[in-house]
Amino acid sequence: MDLSSEDAKLVTLARATRARTRAAQGAAVRDENARTYAAATVDLPHLQVSALGVCIAMAVSSGSTGLQAAVVLGEDGEVAETDLAALRDFAGTGVTVHVGDPRGAVSSSLES
Repeated sequence: MDLSSEDAKLVTLARATRARTRAAQGAAVRDENARTYAAATVDLPHLQVSALGVCIAMAVSSGSTGLQAAVVLGEDGEVAETDLAALRDFAGTGVTVHVGDPRGAVSSSLES
């Protein structure tokens, strides 16, 4: 799948973050000002947050008001509906989400 250079950068960030932490998923987003945020799944006994959920929280807490694109990489090759709902809550509809495997091979793209 051909990605823009900016979306390919998100794949690299998500892949590196996931590999570094050995988490279930890695994600990266680009906000409306082209700032990027990357995160991995948090799975602690008393705190569970998806990689995309952490990215959205980072963007919100940094004062961002929207997102241009997102990447989610993991073994299951899926994005949870709750993550898409959170994405829509924050950024509205029309945000492109690229989904791929841990190696960074994007298998599908969808819109929030």
